[in-house]
Order: sequence, then C-alpha cells, then structure tokens
Amino acid sequence: MESDMVMHHGGCHCRRVRWRVQAPSSVVAWNCNCSVCSMRGIIQFVVPSEKFELLGDSKECLTTYTFGTHTAKHTFCKFCGITSFYVPRSNPDGVSISCKCVNPGTLTHDEIKHFDGRNWESSYEKEFAPRSQGAG
Repeated sequence: MESDMVMHHGGCHCRRVRWRVQAPSSVVAWNCNCSVCSMRGIIQFVVPSEKFELLGDSKECLTTYTFGTHTAKHTFCKFCGITSFYVPRSNPDGVSISCKCVNPGTLTHDEIKHFDGRNWESSYEKEFAPRSQGAG
C-alpha cells in the first residue's frame, strides 16, 4: 500500500556510500545461506530499482563482485568493505537492501524468512516462481 511507504536512508560504515530508498516501514527480509550472504551476514529486503537512489559521489566508492551466473552484482564500499545494497540474482531489476545498513528509525518491523541459497534453483522455484506466475 503506497501510504505505508517511507523514505529510508542508509549506507556503509565509513559513510562514503549513502543512499535512500522508498519502501514500506514494515518489510519481509531474507536471511540467505548462499556462500556470499552467509559469510557477510546480510539480512535483506528487495525493492524495485526505481525506488532506490545513490546519493552524492557514492558510485565512485563502490566496487562489484560477481560469481557463478554473474547475475547478482555484489556491490561494496572500496574503503570499509560493507555491502549495504546489491543487485540480487532473484530480482536483477531490483535492489537488495541490507536491513542492518538502514539508518535507525524508519524500519518499524521486519519479518525474517530463510532463503536456501545453497540450493538456489529449487528455493527460487518454491519461494518466488509461483508469484511471478500469478499464483500468490
């Protein structure tokens, strides 16, 4: 519902990467156990890319890592190494936001679900494919 939308601000630890994103104050976030997410400890929610905006010179401070299918674009700060957002494989037209990198005060609730990224294809089919086919 559009009335539940708020503007969240956030970024990396050293504050060189800053962004804002329009999203609900209550989100469904995903705890993925793929090799990258589990090592980084990222709990994330996904927004449409048009709701996300990098601020200032943030782009100059980012670098990107890809692996496997090279669909996911794991961005992180060149200086402090924090991944505050990235482009997920499950939704390459969206942006995945790390809940822990959102400034305090605007996320009022997050429901955390598990995503079995180690078995990505079967997990994606179970969690997301039914919705994209109009069944959910």
